[in-house]
Amino acid sequence: MFVVPNPFWLLAALLATGTASANEPVKLYMPDAPPLTLHHYQGGHGMVGDVVLTALAKIGKLTDIVAEPWSRSQMRVAKGKDLLIIPLSRTPEREQMYTWIASVMELERAFFSLDEPVTSFAQARQRYQRIGVGMGTAQVGILQRAGFSDEQIVQLQLGENPAHLLILGRIDAWFTGVPEALYIWENSPYREQNLRRSPTLASTGLYLACSKDCDAQLVEQLRKAISELEQDGVSLLLRQAYLPLQPDP
Repeated sequence: MFVVPNPFWLLAALLATGTASANEPVKLYMPDAPPLTLHHYQGGHGMVGDVVLTALAKIGKLTDIVAEPWSRSQMRVAKGKDLLIIPLSRTPEREQMYTWIASVMELERAFFSLDEPVTSFAQARQRYQRIGVGMGTAQVGILQRAGFSDEQIVQLQLGENPAHLLILGRIDAWFTGVPEALYIWENSPYREQNLRRSPTLASTGLYLACSKDCDAQLVEQLRKAISELEQDGVSLLLRQAYLPLQPDP
């Protein structure tokens, strides 16, 4: 699927950089993980997706969005050449596997539950027997490094609804990025119920990354484009469009 960003931002990008070049489309691997990345162009491509697609248009690149299971996408990009991937958390396990182009946003993570929220990882280890996390996400490694057992970490596949699993009692809590939890809950049938949130207990940058074997010119062009979008306030506007009002912890 060849895409360009929202026409308004595309126009701004082309005015800033001149006519787009006729290079081959760049492959961009990204999951359908609202509100960070979305595959539906009519409604935008998400907080990270819109920023990256605008940056690609800014340097005159068309994009071929590739949708594969998240774990497979990560391995394909790591072993490939000149393949882009978003939104990838820069974790110790991944550090040597990719070329890290630029951080697009900081992602705060917290526990979400229907009961009194925990205030620390130590309290969560004692209270929760089953914690839902997205399969192949950085949340898995964060909990493992914080001392949670494999039995406590329930890896949810794409399409499994954590809000529904919370309501059914199949998980005790959900550990995820704050924007994702608020977006999914607000768009669920359970939004009238009181979702409780812990304080932020972990935070990592969400990066645009490339294969370890990646064209140096492409890396520098994208790094510069994303920096300029951030400095000009464009990135912030694009991200804010997806944010609901956040309840207090």
